Amino acid sequence: MLRDPSTKYRPFPQIDLPDRQWPSKTIVKPPRWLSTDLRDGNQALIDPMDAEKKTRFFDLLCKVGLKEIEVGFPSAGATEFDFISGLVKTGRIPDDVSIQVLTQSRRDLIETSFASLVGAKTAIVHLYNAVSPAWRKIVFGMDRAQVKQIAIDGAKVLRDEAAKQPNVRWQFEYSPETFSTAELEFSLEVCEAVMDVLMPTPDNPIIFNLPATVECATPNIYADQIEWFGRHIRNRDSVAISLHTHNDRGTGVAAAELGMMAGADRVEGCLLGNGERTGNCDLVTVALNMYTQGVDPKLDLSDIDGVVNTVNYCTNIPVHPRTPYAGDLVFTAFSGSHQDAIKKGFAAQEAKNDTLWEVPYLPIDPADLGRSYEAVIRVNSQSGKGGVAWVIEQDKGLKLPKRLQADFSRHVQAYADETSRELNAADIWGLFERTYMPQANDRVELRDYEESGTAGQRVFIGRVAIDGEERSISGRGNGLISGVIAAIAESTGPTLDVVDYNEHAIGHGADAQAAAYVECRTAAGKTVFGVGMDTDIATASVRAVLSAANRA
Repeated sequence: MLRDPSTKYRPFPQIDLPDRQWPSKTIVKPPRWLSTDLRDGNQALIDPMDAEKKTRFFDLLCKVGLKEIEVGFPSAGATEFDFISGLVKTGRIPDDVSIQVLTQSRRDLIETSFASLVGAKTAIVHLYNAVSPAWRKIVFGMDRAQVKQIAIDGAKVLRDEAAKQPNVRWQFEYSPETFSTAELEFSLEVCEAVMDVLMPTPDNPIIFNLPATVECATPNIYADQIEWFGRHIRNRDSVAISLHTHNDRGTGVAAAELGMMAGADRVEGCLLGNGERTGNCDLVTVALNMYTQGVDPKLDLSDIDGVVNTVNYCTNIPVHPRTPYAGDLVFTAFSGSHQDAIKKGFAAQEAKNDTLWEVPYLPIDPADLGRSYEAVIRVNSQSGKGGVAWVIEQDKGLKLPKRLQADFSRHVQAYADETSRELNAADIWGLFERTYMPQANDRVELRDYEESGTAGQRVFIGRVAIDGEERSISGRGNGLISGVIAAIAESTGPTLDVVDYNEHAIGHGADAQAAAYVECRTAAGKTVFGVGMDTDIATASVRAVLSAANRA
């Protein structure tokens, strides 16, 4: 790398727009969406999709709710042409969906594009040619007038070919390709020349796609370009401004959002951001960003895993686990402090009287996207007591007292360090049972018990196995638990003091179980915990005390 990159690269110039309005705007409604997965996305694949995969992807786009879908480049070859014409002829296109095809500004290519759409009810033909200085000078060797004439000539062929199929509701789109690196005045001049040919109206506006073909500046510059164009294009009510951002600088989504704030009507992109080089605008991210601000994006992403699986199958591109909203780990916390905040957030959400979402670290409810809460918190050596308690509660319904959470967390961290891996719910539950609950190899094992007496004077009589030998023990106290502790002290030891006791039901109905938790201190000052579960809360309490005694 150069120590002085200014000798090779220059900063992108600012747009002269001192009274820009977009910074104070808010996105309050969804744009028209266009998926270009089957064209821009497909041409970016190492192995382009075959007809089966393109058809499956098309069906997914319709299911998600896309109403405008760029299905291909029909003049690119027989495979593309046959797929597009096949969609039309087989009636696979829903009545409320418009397919779009792309063509360069050449007569033969445009004619082929129209031929692929014979029989369609409605269709969009997308014409483009590059207009920026680098392309004019390096790629074409043309001046401004020659480049503008290419656009005009192409628009005339669009007009004439559309007239040959009057039963189709035609829409036209024109892209001054490389708009983001072209002179604004020249892009405007070319677009207005195309308007002069195609004569759009408010009822059938022309789509001007203003692409960041290569992202070369910060997204605020792109927003300035969009606002400038929207202010200066004539007959604005007969124009739909469309955005097609790329992600070369990593801000394709931000550029699209700021472009909408700057007055754009339409957003083009791909599900999960596939596309040439670093990809196109990620429509899923833009839509769900909108959703988290209380705006319905008019796209159905309630089965995000289904979307991911289909895109992965069709493109053979895995989705990064940290991809916004769609990645496997985006709703998952391993850090102890994060887990504790999320756990408290869910508890507070459950206790609230309103439905407004307010859970730390989770900008969206995973359930809205079809994700379960089981994967929200996962446990490794970095996890804290809140995360461990969450997993136990979600998996088994146990609501561990705070000090038990802290004690168990130490065991979990030690086990995670020992195994050097993430612990799943089965690992954690197995460790919990071994650490706190009655085991077959315990010194004292409960077989049966009964209690008698009056309030304040209770007698516990238990039939237990001590070191495998069955015998009876008894103790007197002011309640069941104190009676059990007295019986243990008189028969096998140790002497225990109860520091804390908690109990709760697990589930509802006649078959619901109960859980009891006891924290005890031995005569030597050691703290031990015991947990018991049973359909009877009293029996669960006895099991918890015996478990604590065994661990003492």
